[in-house]
Amino acid sequence: MKSMNRAIFYIGSSRWEIKQGDISTEPAEAIVNAANGKMVMGGGVAAAIKKKGGSIIEREARKKAPVPLGDVAVTGGGSLACRYVIHAVTVDSSGTSSQEIIRLATQNTLKSAEKLKISSLAFPALGCGAGGVSVGQVATVMVEEVLRHTACFSYPSKLFFVLWSEQDFNTFLEAAEPLLAQLSRKAFRNPLPTVDIIIEVAGGIVLVERKNYPAGWALPGGFVDYGESLEEAAVREAREETGLQLTNLKQFHTYSRPGRDPRFHTIATVFTASSTGTPKAGDDAAAIGIFSRQNLPGTLAFDHGSILNDYFAWRKKDTNSDAE
Repeated sequence: MKSMNRAIFYIGSSRWEIKQGDISTEPAEAIVNAANGKMVMGGGVAAAIKKKGGSIIEREARKKAPVPLGDVAVTGGGSLACRYVIHAVTVDSSGTSSQEIIRLATQNTLKSAEKLKISSLAFPALGCGAGGVSVGQVATVMVEEVLRHTACFSYPSKLFFVLWSEQDFNTFLEAAEPLLAQLSRKAFRNPLPTVDIIIEVAGGIVLVERKNYPAGWALPGGFVDYGESLEEAAVREAREETGLQLTNLKQFHTYSRPGRDPRFHTIATVFTASSTGTPKAGDDAAAIGIFSRQNLPGTLAFDHGSILNDYFAWRKKDTNSDAE
């Protein structure tokens, strides 16, 4: 549901709201402050929190300094409407940030919310504008991490993303809305289409180690975008996650068992393809590697172990048929 400078989404049992406003006046149980490691509250959101919540918040926060980059410190809310302020360190000593820092700070913020059983949490755009990180990039990173967290944990059940300016609100919403709309309450009742690609290269097949939940090694792949064919999605996901250009793309099999993805009910169309390039891990991958049937990694995410068993059995049968 979207109204003037406000959009609401229902993802599973959680309620998400993206809005324009002043986060220091937000009546959530906890609000988040983008902080530095020294816990010195300067301008922007920090200044508004300090002004309206009293200097007691900064004094309490500074007692916890120094706080490592990407980590958080929790204080009381002073005279603010919230019970807690979670100070997430999103800038380094030179005042710059990165998508990786913002991702880690979001993860640790959510872990604190779960530990404290915080039911409602309000985020600003963490690290926005620091070190060249755009509002759109911040939105993508934060939404990915909150989706990962809320798929596995109960707290928080209400999420607010509060943007100070109308321009930042519009930019944040533009980046977040496509995925959230896809997963909103109406769409959430239906299986979600995804693709996975078995990329054959010299020495074996390409697997990526996931940064996000669920952990483990996996076939390159992801969600199909609106207006995109399965084949187009496979080519795009392979390029984004491995940097490889595909040839000889063919559908292998479709996997639809409920529970194959612990986050959502997904229907995956698996492709086989070839490439002669050198794989390079994309932003969503912690590592990338080439594996044969004999040296597969110990932990495979989703049902990718079963998929690879089917693939290797098919490949063996196909090879034997050629030899006859």
